[in-house]
Amino acid sequence: MWDYLIGIALVPLLLFGWLLVQSLARLFARAHPEFGEAREEGNGCGSSCLCKGGTCQRKTDRPPHPQPPA
Repeated sequence: MWDYLIGIALVPLLLFGWLLVQSLARLFARAHPEFGEAREEGNGCGSSCLCKGGTCQRKTDRPPHPQPPA
């Protein structure tokens, strides 16, 4: 029973902690503009885009793969 209660309490605490980290990152970026803006999840070059020559092209913006002839 205690395991369930700990799990139920832990999930919202982790979510709140992540929101706090994001807020602190934005505040730090606002206070220190020399480091650039805070990188938000899903923005900039990361795991969900293809970076070539200083530009970032999202995977969803790519043309679809050609289908092999049947």
